[in-house]
Amino acid sequence: MSPSLLFSSTSHVNDGDAHTNGVVHSNGQLVNGYQKAHQDGFGTRAIHVGSEPNPETGAVIPPISLSTTYKQSAIGVHKGFEYSRSGNPNRNALESTLASIEAGGAYGLAFASGSAATATVLQALGPNPHIVSVNDVYGGTFRYIRRVAAENQGLEATFLDLESASDDEVFAAFKENTKLVWIESPTNPTLRLIDITRIARLARSHPSKPLVLVDNTFLSPFYSSPLLLGADIVMHSLTKYVNGHSDVVMGALILPAEHAAFADKLRFLQNAIGSVPSAYDCWLAQRGAKTLHLRMKAHGKNALAVAKVLEKEPGVLEVVYPGIPGKTEASKRKNALAWKVLAPHAIKFVGSSPETHATSAPPAEGFPFSGMISVRLRGGQEEAEKFLTSLRLFTLAESLGGVESLAEHPAEMTHGSIPPADRELLGIGDNLVRLSVGVEEEEDLVADVVQAVRAATGTGASKA
Repeated sequence: MSPSLLFSSTSHVNDGDAHTNGVVHSNGQLVNGYQKAHQDGFGTRAIHVGSEPNPETGAVIPPISLSTTYKQSAIGVHKGFEYSRSGNPNRNALESTLASIEAGGAYGLAFASGSAATATVLQALGPNPHIVSVNDVYGGTFRYIRRVAAENQGLEATFLDLESASDDEVFAAFKENTKLVWIESPTNPTLRLIDITRIARLARSHPSKPLVLVDNTFLSPFYSSPLLLGADIVMHSLTKYVNGHSDVVMGALILPAEHAAFADKLRFLQNAIGSVPSAYDCWLAQRGAKTLHLRMKAHGKNALAVAKVLEKEPGVLEVVYPGIPGKTEASKRKNALAWKVLAPHAIKFVGSSPETHATSAPPAEGFPFSGMISVRLRGGQEEAEKFLTSLRLFTLAESLGGVESLAEHPAEMTHGSIPPADRELLGIGDNLVRLSVGVEEEEDLVADVVQAVRAATGTGASKA
């Protein structure tokens, strides 16, 4: 059994009640002959799963295992570890944590980077596959699909606006050899929101039955649970929110119990290719995951405040944040979908009722929905650069999801590898800036973006 398969799908994968015959839970009650399980919450699982006290010393924090090889008492007889590329106590512990906090997950695999996770899952599709990808995909993913997988693997890709494409258009994009649908939701950097349930239904209705992968980096396991919405694979750049401290580069794939065979294939490639993270990086990422629920609440509250104040600034043409209704019918539809797809634990955080959430409307004042905001400024390249260099607390830098606030210019930075014509079609213009709102004090961040917008665009006080 894989070390990452720690529990059945009835023991930890949902936030509701579970029934099980073989798993012992605290506070359980016997109902109709079944054990009604107490379900530990998101933060509890993040702190405890994979971090059991060390049986030798009693240490409550997992020790860092730097050994590259492990003693065998006889040929092939060992304690679960042979060579650190194939398995390491810290990597296994992190993978267990990831499978637990990504609701619906049973198998977690950690990689040396998000790009390594991307490469591995695409290589697992075999030669000459076809995939359908959201057209507004991360620049690094686009580069790997177009310049690596296409040339070395014969992979063919159809890029489609999965947010606005009709059912017929999505279905028509599938081919006999379509193996995968690649979704980012929200997309990077225009924050388009994809209806994962709809895309998964269409994929399963096609004869090729492609797997549906969701890059959940922007929302993290706290705000979104793609596996519960119908996805087959969840991907994360752990570099971002899960680690959360801008000191680790790492990626991950999480799969549900029904995809054991594909998880085994990915684990074989993980070992064979060798794109594995170090023990120390795994230790750091697991430490970061323990505060993920606390950090994501702060990121969301701060981002909501920043988005709402920027909407009032004359120097801002548009604020893209799915947590606010915005000013157009399209943004209101996005806001409604964001409300609909909140993870079970996020539903509780935003003050909604799990029993009535599915039929309730989002609050008019908005709600926290992760920490990513995109802003279209009044002006162009000059105004965008002035805004970015006028910020005091938002550091001009690539990446996102750390405790510190960051800001960047997608057209010239994270999405520079996408051809200019394609960027224009996607809405990645010279006046677009992307904010990763950190966990500093809310009022300080609000003051910072307001002064920067006014300095960049020459506008005065915000509209009433």
